[in-house]
Formats: sequence, structure tokens, C-alpha cells
Amino acid sequence: MSNESLANLLKEERRFAPPAELAAHANVAAEAYEQARADRLGFWAEQARRLSWGTEPTETLDWSNPPFAKWFADGKLNVAYNCVDRHVEAGNGDRVAFHFEGEPGDTRTLTYADLQGEVCKAANALTELGVKAGDRVAVYMPMIPETVVAMLACARIGAPHSVVFGGFSADALATRIQDADARVVITADGGYRKGGASALKPAVDEALTRPGTENVRSVLVVRRTGQEDIAWHDDRDVWWHDLVDRQSDRHTAQDFDAEHPLFILYTSGTTGKPKGILHTTGGYLTQVAYTHHAVFDLKPETDVFWCTADVGWVTGHSYIVYGPLANGATEVLYEGTPDSPHKGRWWEIVQKYGVTLLYTAPTAIRACMKWGDDIPAKFDLSSLRILGSVGEPINPEAWVWYRHHIGGDRTPVVDTWWQTETGGMMISPLPGVTEAKPGSAQVPLPGISATVVDDEAHEVPDGGGGYLVLTEPWPSMLRTIWGDDKRFLDTYWSRFQDTYFAGDGAKKDDDGDVWLLGRVDDVMLVSGHNISTTEVESALVAHPKVAEAAVVGATDPQTTQAIVAFVILRGSAAEDEGLSEELRQHVAKQLGPIAKPKQILAVAELPKTRSGKIMRRLLRDVAENRERGDVSTLTDSSVMDLIEAKMPSAPSED
Repeated sequence: MSNESLANLLKEERRFAPPAELAAHANVAAEAYEQARADRLGFWAEQARRLSWGTEPTETLDWSNPPFAKWFADGKLNVAYNCVDRHVEAGNGDRVAFHFEGEPGDTRTLTYADLQGEVCKAANALTELGVKAGDRVAVYMPMIPETVVAMLACARIGAPHSVVFGGFSADALATRIQDADARVVITADGGYRKGGASALKPAVDEALTRPGTENVRSVLVVRRTGQEDIAWHDDRDVWWHDLVDRQSDRHTAQDFDAEHPLFILYTSGTTGKPKGILHTTGGYLTQVAYTHHAVFDLKPETDVFWCTADVGWVTGHSYIVYGPLANGATEVLYEGTPDSPHKGRWWEIVQKYGVTLLYTAPTAIRACMKWGDDIPAKFDLSSLRILGSVGEPINPEAWVWYRHHIGGDRTPVVDTWWQTETGGMMISPLPGVTEAKPGSAQVPLPGISATVVDDEAHEVPDGGGGYLVLTEPWPSMLRTIWGDDKRFLDTYWSRFQDTYFAGDGAKKDDDGDVWLLGRVDDVMLVSGHNISTTEVESALVAHPKVAEAAVVGATDPQTTQAIVAFVILRGSAAEDEGLSEELRQHVAKQLGPIAKPKQILAVAELPKTRSGKIMRRLLRDVAENRERGDVSTLTDSSVMDLIEAKMPSAPSED
């Protein structure tokens, strides 16, 4: 990617000031930026003091062997104590920790006192199974309270967990068990998804037939769906209710070094072997607790926070489990999908529990746009006061739709940029400080050093584009790739000296604010211009007929690459003969003629991974009429059959 010609095409003029009332009482004010600039390490040491330490750290950062950082290295603490026990000891045991909503409509309420008892029992159960500090535990679960309890129980006894998303296959699970050398697997008979019971235990049984999984000695199984046809291995399998329920609800939390491994989380591995991202204890908890407090302006006595992610992704680790619970938040935990049993399910839940803070993904927002404005309009969403976005760059039109139809034009929208590797939020508006720009993550959070550089690692001027990098270590940074320091160095630190390269393209606008442009691999070279897929997709979604778009560059003898667009139409829009030309002219008007797609194909759905990421690689295969690659990570591989069948009929500009 030659960023000197990275086209800066999208202009966004709309601005939204923070609500006066929110700004007046915000947790974090504008002075935090200056405070952090003046003494970055002092700033992070102050945030660490928001936690309860068994041994207070005297050293903030050891960067003597870059890029292998140590944060608060001489401090000791227990993550589960910080997330649960200290709130009970402070007199908040009766505060609700989780409102659980199962997809079939069953509900449970767990207070912090309830959570403490369950975590202690689970910690005692794992100890009875022989799990010791340092042993790895694989967790393959639906979105139920026992999943959070299992993670906290592992943290309590110092056993790093490896949570594997419950939608992954037996092969994906086996690979992660092998790489982490897990000794125990915690799973469920199944979970509920899209109106039916989906089995999980069979995938565990199949995974444990694979070579390299022989060290798994126990499988702990939660009964969720009551499916009858679950195979059982008496020498290995044990029911959660048989083992955990008979344990004592008392357990003394042991303090661990701040650099003790907390969890391994594998990136989805759409190409090559998945990377086991290692996060440790003190620095990680410091940053996720602080950023949750700052970016969502959490008032734990009155707010109800709902992050719609699955705990199988880093968003669930950081902003369902560790960050919010460290802050004593009340949360919603929902098992199912946004459209089951009806397309208003999320808004029904917001109304039911009085959700005030909502954190979700652009993919989900665009799906709701597609389903129609009338659906959220049926529900009372007036409790909402801050909306968040995570997972990929958000199109300005989706941002504005979210603020208008979900936030009632009252709420700040905080668009957050971060990764599995960064552990916590890195770039985001602050809701009581920032004048928000639709589609922009805007500025690095206090204490974070992020910028955009060119090929020679020079910072680009305002208005320029290039590579997003992090120039100073941060507390929740990954420590390595599990078992592979060389891959850690080669993947993240080899492009620029002592600088973390995120793999994302970005630009600065004329104010110096950051706009994410997606993965560098997704930049298209069209007639000598590098054009971001994100900007063309944003232009398409700005058209009133388009709910979602995916854009790829296909090899073209004349222009190097031609832009090919796949669009999902909004509910009321019809696919007619003039649609493609109408959309082409719209993009030309928004971005300029250079960005006009050569082909536009209206589709019913896009190929997405189970985390909601669009698989542009597969769309490039279709656009270039070549054999498609691996589809095993897709939520629904039949989507590709429909797109391939329809592609020859897509009108071309030629």
C-alpha cells in the first residue's frame, strides 16, 4: 500500500456536541488528555489504583526488553476478587450483576453476592478436578451465566482460560485445545440459538479424538438444553450440577503477579494457524476497567450496561466480564440472536431492563437498518443515554441511523477502535468531551499513543492517509503469541522499529482526527489511486436504498483493479433495472468518479464469520471468477452459492 496516493475521498461535515447534562457530570473531562500527556506512566499508575491490590506495585512499566512489556510487575492481585468480592465487601452484595435473558424467554437475576458464591463453588470444583495455577482450561459455552462464572473461577485460581466461541467447529476447538495444552474443558450440552437447541457437547467429544488432546482429563458439562442424545464418558465427563453445586460457597482468593497469564484468546484464523493472543493480569484489568469507566461514563449505582457481543470474542472478555465487573456494573447477558423470536428482540430487552448503555457492532446496526425503522419505533428506548460501536469501522449513515432511531437524537455515539491484541479500547470519543463525527473513532484515549504514518514511519500530516500504529506500550497490550515469540515479533513489530503496526489503514482529517479505513489488505489500487473499501462502502450505505455493502477490488487489465460492490437493499427497496447505474452515480457524487464501482450486485446476504466480519476474500474470488477459498468459518456457507449463481447477471459499467 503506497499511502502517498491513498485517496482521502469521504468528507463528513456533520457534528454532534456532548449533551450539556452529561458533560457536566462526566467521569472523565478534557483535562485527562493533558494529564496523561504530561506524565503518561503516572497517569496509568493512577488508574491502577482504582483496583484492589494485595501488593501495591511500585514500578509502572518495564520496557527494558521491547516489545516484551511488563506492567506493574512487582504488584500482586486477584482478578476475580476485584470483579466480585470487593463489591460485596463494600456493601453492594445486593446490587444486580447480571440480568440474564435466555433466548426461549427464561430469565435469571444474579446479584454480586450470588455471583461470589457461584464463583467460589466453581473455583473449589476446578481445584477438586486437579486444576492448579498455570494450568490451561478451555471454555466452549453458550451465553449463559455459568460461562462468566467459569471464566472468573479460572481467574480466581490462576488458571489461564482459553474461551472458544460456541459456534466454532470441532476442528477449530481441537486446534485451540492442542495449542494451549488444556487440561480441562468446560462446556454445556447445548445452547439456544435462532429458535432451537444447538448441541455443543458432541463437538467437544469429536475434538477430543484428535491427536494432541490427550492431556484433557476432565470435561465439565452444564445442563442447559436437556438434550437426551448426549454421549457420556464416565471416566472423563462430569455434570456441573453434580460437582459444582455440592461445593462450599467460600473460597479464599490468592493474589498473583501482575504479569501472571490471565487468558489466551485465539484470533479466528481465517488463514493459517490461529494466533493465541496472551493477556496477563494487572495491566489488562487496569485498562479495561478504566476505559469502560471513561468511554461509557459508567455510574454503577444507576446504569444498566449491555454489550451484545459473545464472550467467545475479546469484546466479551473485556466489556462483559472483566471491565464492567471490576467497576461494579449491572449488566444484561443475552443468549440469543437479535432476530429471534422476532426482529425487535433487542429493543424489547432494552425496554424491559431499562438499559442505559448499549455496545454493539456495525454489522448488527446495519442489519437493523435493513429490517426497517418501524421495528425499534415500537419500543420505549428512552432509558438509553450512551451508544457504543465496536468491531469494524462504522459507516457514517449507520452511525446517524443508530443515534436517531435507537438513541432518539439524544445520545452520544462512541465509536471505539481496538483489537484482540490491544486488549482494551484505544481510540474513541469521550461522551462528555468530544464533538462527535459520524464514522470516526477520532482521538486516542488518554494515556494511549496512536498515530498514522507513511511507509518510512513518518507521521502523516492532517488530511493524509497511511498506516495506523501505536508508538508507546499500553497496559492491556498482548504480551506475546502463546508459545511463539518469533511470530509475535514478525506479525506485529517487524514493519516499523519498536512500533506496533495494527494492520489497519487509517487517515487523519483536517482536524487531525483518526478515521479507520479497514485492513490494509482491503485497500484497492484503481488507476494509480489507493482507495479504501470502507469509504466506498460508506458512500453506498449513504444511499437510501442500501442497508449494507461490501466492496472488493478485482483484477482489471485497464485500471489494475476494478471496484466490485455487493449490496443488501433496505426492506422497502426494489431491485430494478436502473439500480446499478443509480448507485454508481451516487458514489461518483459522494467520492468522485474514480471510486465508481464497475459492477454492483444486489444480494440477500453477505458472507460473514460468526463474529460478524465480512469475508471480502471470498467476494474477491467470486468477482475474479476463480475457485473460492475455505468457507468453514462462515456462519452460513450457502450464501456464497447464491452470490456465485447471481454474479454473471450483474450489470457492468462496460
